[in-house]
Amino acid sequence: MSIVSQIPTPAYPGRRWEARQYPGTPTACPRFRTELRSDLASLAGVPRHLREDVELCASEAFANAVRHSRSQSSGGTVLRMLSTPVVMGRRTTLRLSVIDDGPLDTRPMFPPARRSVEDWEQAESGRGLQLIHRLAEEWGTQRWAEQDSLSVLGTVLWAEFTYPTAPSTTCVCGGAR
Repeated sequence: MSIVSQIPTPAYPGRRWEARQYPGTPTACPRFRTELRSDLASLAGVPRHLREDVELCASEAFANAVRHSRSQSSGGTVLRMLSTPVVMGRRTTLRLSVIDDGPLDTRPMFPPARRSVEDWEQAESGRGLQLIHRLAEEWGTQRWAEQDSLSVLGTVLWAEFTYPTAPSTTCVCGGAR
């Protein structure tokens, strides 16, 4: 007998899943996706297409962290966080955060040169952030620095996905509304 219900629970403001930490290696990506899929399945009412969009964006963010940050170094890690910070009326916002170990070097980053359609068609990579831009309601990146020294500890890529929430007559605590 299970003490914790296996039935997905409705979203509520401030809900957070346990943060999950992964080695900064490409071989950790399948586990990353599997655990994300499991966490999303525990939330009632998330449309299938949205779960797939979140999983795809998360996979792209993980791949970027492993390829372009210090997470790829020996002992490097990638942290994944998931929450529902906002539930307003009939809309729920799901927030995904992927945190890497910071930039490979400290030189300032400049925006890449604009690519032509032909360049994009022949490019083998470089579409991950464009994909996140298209699928997420809102997204962004932010450097995470140590408060005292301001040395960069990592980079957070966050993305928010909003979906309609079915009206419920019971609250998360099990009582009636």
